[in-house]
Amino acid sequence: MISVILIEPQTEGNVGAIARVMKNFELKELILVNPQCNHLGLDAVSRAKHGKDILKKAKVKKVNYLKSFDYLIGTTAMLGTDYNIPRSPITPEQMAGRLPKKGKNGIVFGRESSGLTNKEVQMCDFVVTIPCSKKYPTLNLSHAATILFYELFKVGEGEKVGEHITMASKKEKEVILSSVDDVLNKLDFQTKEKKDTQKIIWKRIVGKSFLTKREAFALIGFFKKVGKK
Repeated sequence: MISVILIEPQTEGNVGAIARVMKNFELKELILVNPQCNHLGLDAVSRAKHGKDILKKAKVKKVNYLKSFDYLIGTTAMLGTDYNIPRSPITPEQMAGRLPKKGKNGIVFGRESSGLTNKEVQMCDFVVTIPCSKKYPTLNLSHAATILFYELFKVGEGEKVGEHITMASKKEKEVILSSVDDVLNKLDFQTKEKKDTQKIIWKRIVGKSFLTKREAFALIGFFKKVGKK
């Protein structure tokens, strides 16, 4: 289980927005450590949309509660040098791959104004940073949460939008390319190299397209009709 932990959140709207995003990615437990705003205020509830149930069940705790977790992931945009080991980050993708599937795990977000303190960072097992422009590296709290929740959800077991769509198999791609070859063989090229180049390009196009099974069948039918002419 992964808990979402907000340290001294200052803005109702951000708390509500995070509850909404948690709902999007099937995270259920929200923990507020020394909140500086009313998480059940009008703005929070309005921003939460279908995540209102998460707001209502949110737990308000003291910072010592963090010691009860098996793993804590801190989030920060403030990086140190190679010698500042506590603030040496990993990427969101690395975080999602390393987090244990079992146990009591928490992802910790700091204050909107100043993030996590050094002491709070040291309580975490590791920290994660979202790669973005050095000119403006600090994301809005709810935006950062969205990116991290997405990475966690990708490697999780929840049913994902679009999973019902079947992608083209290797065999179907081979049939498409065979149909393309049949068409190319009926065309005149100045040299064999130019024809071979066309074959390579079509193979790349089909490979990069990530075709669905339905799209693959449509292309197979199309090239068969073209080949008959």
